[in-house]
Amino acid sequence: MSVSVVIPCYRSEITLPPLVTRLVSVLRDMSVRHEVILVVDGSPDGTWNVAESLARRIDTVRAIRLSRNYGQHNALVAGIREARFDVVVTMDDDLQHPPEQVPLLLTALEGDRLDLVYGVPHQEEHGFLRSLASRSVKAGMSRALGIRNAQKISAFRAFRTCLRDGFEDLSGPHASVDVALSWGTAQIGSVGVHMNDREVGESNYNVRMLVRHAVNMLLGYSTAPLRMASYLGFLTGIIGLLLGGLVLWRFATGDTTVAGFTTITSMIAIFSSAQLISIGVLGEYIGRIHGGGLGRPTYVVRERVGLSAAVDVPVQPTGSR
Repeated sequence: MSVSVVIPCYRSEITLPPLVTRLVSVLRDMSVRHEVILVVDGSPDGTWNVAESLARRIDTVRAIRLSRNYGQHNALVAGIREARFDVVVTMDDDLQHPPEQVPLLLTALEGDRLDLVYGVPHQEEHGFLRSLASRSVKAGMSRALGIRNAQKISAFRAFRTCLRDGFEDLSGPHASVDVALSWGTAQIGSVGVHMNDREVGESNYNVRMLVRHAVNMLLGYSTAPLRMASYLGFLTGIIGLLLGGLVLWRFATGDTTVAGFTTITSMIAIFSSAQLISIGVLGEYIGRIHGGGLGRPTYVVRERVGLSAAVDVPVQPTGSR
């Protein structure tokens, strides 16, 4: 087995040196061909200088610098497309994913039973709100996107590199690695791993970012919001019929001769709300279609450093994506 480890890097100038040192040591002890791909996602601090230094000092490390901050999943797509070996491992740059746990993922991939393995923490490492938002997003992925084992999805994953063939034409600014991987296989498993607490800095992936990511997935990879808008219209139609029937009944029984002002304003508010929600959902889809037509790239590589940086990889040129 040969392994490419992809690490998206943002504000990680302190954690990168120990992470890479430990990771390379683990992979060498396993006696596998390997490479470590550091994708610096427009980090405003000295992360690129550190990644560049590591790539020049360690012959199995490559550093890729994106032209600006494109987001974690876009940076992952950039690194995955650069990977040359049989298996791709992705992990965070903050040392919450211990390099010593990588062999567990690789062992789970041995044989032909699984194509994708997630490292699931034995204990949740986030706060209550972050954990609740994460579980909600995963539940939405499972129901709306039809992704099996969505509850076990994590950023610590290993998969066969051939799966990227299923999303080689993925383009645009709203990428989701987990959705794209689900297009290529249903052979998905998980393994329990130990996760460390974050010791340096704070996570940029807060509740707001999780909600934003969930919206991107729903609007970018599913028609569920459109169906929900249709259901909302159907529901408000039923409410309108019931209210109309109530008014006619009261008129027929002599309880009233004119529908009350409250009833009229309530019906107007309900129907107006349903219309605005439906228009908003349609507008989001149209806006994404328009954005796709503008040719916004998934990422743009500004610079590559490493012994094999000039070697062609069997993927499409990244600058045009």
